[in-house]
Amino acid sequence: MTDQPLVVGVDGSPSSLRAVDWAADEAALYGVPLHVVYASLWQRYEEAVFPTASGRSEQLLTDVLVVAAAERARRRVPGIEVTTRVVPEGPVPVLRRAAGKASALVLGSRGRGRAAELLLGSVSLAVAGHAQGPVVVVRGEHDPRIEPGSGGWRVVVGVPDLPADSQAVRFALREAARRGVPVEAVRAWHVPAYEAADHAPFTGDPAHAHRQRAAETVRSQVRAPAGEHPGLDVRRSVVEGPAPSALLDASAGAALLVVGARRPRGHFGHQLGRVTHAALHRAPCPVAVVPEPG
Repeated sequence: MTDQPLVVGVDGSPSSLRAVDWAADEAALYGVPLHVVYASLWQRYEEAVFPTASGRSEQLLTDVLVVAAAERARRRVPGIEVTTRVVPEGPVPVLRRAAGKASALVLGSRGRGRAAELLLGSVSLAVAGHAQGPVVVVRGEHDPRIEPGSGGWRVVVGVPDLPADSQAVRFALREAARRGVPVEAVRAWHVPAYEAADHAPFTGDPAHAHRQRAAETVRSQVRAPAGEHPGLDVRRSVVEGPAPSALLDASAGAALLVVGARRPRGHFGHQLGRVTHAALHRAPCPVAVVPEPG
């Protein structure tokens, strides 16, 4: 993260209140202000039904919601700088803009209305799929309070196969260094069926070749950012099997799971691959989605 404010989107749901807690801890860890944002059309986007009889009562509810979220952050981290903003727009464009001007955008994993029945709220999914800055979706039921040096906490990152340095890997190492915890860089590999067949197009052990290629990808992606954090405990893992399963297994007991999301130019649909999609829906801990070059 940078010195830019940390932004948390709220909607009054229990999930968004957990996001406020996580964001307050993170803002204190980085020494940056916390900005609480509420898009006043959020409940309509999520198809929620509010017991409001007039626009005035809805505005009152909005004011109470935002003030309560800000006070919750101040109680959790006394002395933290907290600002608020209510924007009379739909949540997705508001939060996407906020993500581009923040060190990170923090969201809850579920909405407040019928969308709360889904594995992931539609707002969180849409924003994570388009934002040009890091988006953290707070999952898991554990208390997200920062515990530097705690033996059970670590940051896990999925290592992508990119020609240049991965922004997700850099983000993960910075997060681990700030917390004073290890980082585990994970890369999955498998042998394609056509290579495993008897008529494989090359000699030698296909599994060994793919395992070595995965290990080299991890080494090359971690090398430069690890040099920026001397003393950081960097653990490198190569796992045989599907990438989503490898990351979900590794994230058990983690403080944060970091995944990359490519942003190809000219593509306007959801830009989430199957690994990121699985992490956002099933990870047992908060998930950071970090944009990668297209």
